[in-house]
Amino acid sequence: MGNTSQIEQAAEVYTQGGIIAYPTEAVFGLGCDPDNESAIQKLLLIKQRPAHKGLILLAADYSQLLPYLDDNAISQDKLYSVLSRWPGAITQVLPAHENISPLLCGRFNSVAVRVTDHKDVIELCQRTNKPIISTSANLSGQVPAKTWQEVDEQFNDKIDFVIKSNIAGLLKPSTIINGLTGQVLRG
Repeated sequence: MGNTSQIEQAAEVYTQGGIIAYPTEAVFGLGCDPDNESAIQKLLLIKQRPAHKGLILLAADYSQLLPYLDDNAISQDKLYSVLSRWPGAITQVLPAHENISPLLCGRFNSVAVRVTDHKDVIELCQRTNKPIISTSANLSGQVPAKTWQEVDEQFNDKIDFVIKSNIAGLLKPSTIINGLTGQVLRG
């Protein structure tokens, strides 16, 4: 099965509110539609992740993130810095739009976002024309899965679709920084 047909199936599952496991830069991610509240709740339940922690959004380009960000709170020079860090494995915490699901922000008034350079995720986001939630594919406290086989082992039948492809091979999950100050939150 080629990747394109897998991505088509994953996009269909995403649109129907399902949970997808997919490769990212360093680990497999679990994700769903960031505008589907019940899908987000299902994702947190499967992962056993506390809602107050918030979630990351991955996108094919910055324009897909705009509905989730308070763009007015980002000055022009800061925006230049933010955009210069992408695409790649840098997740940036930026001011959140007031209308997004509180589950995306957790206890914060910001949201963690990344323009990825992983081709499968880019293709999925282009097909749905939206970002996808990204949280590492593991039960809270367990080691994140690096292969789709490990995802199958940890989650068995709890996930609706697994993209059977490879991570980009980075050794650790994305660096998380405050996009406005550059302060490193997770190295």
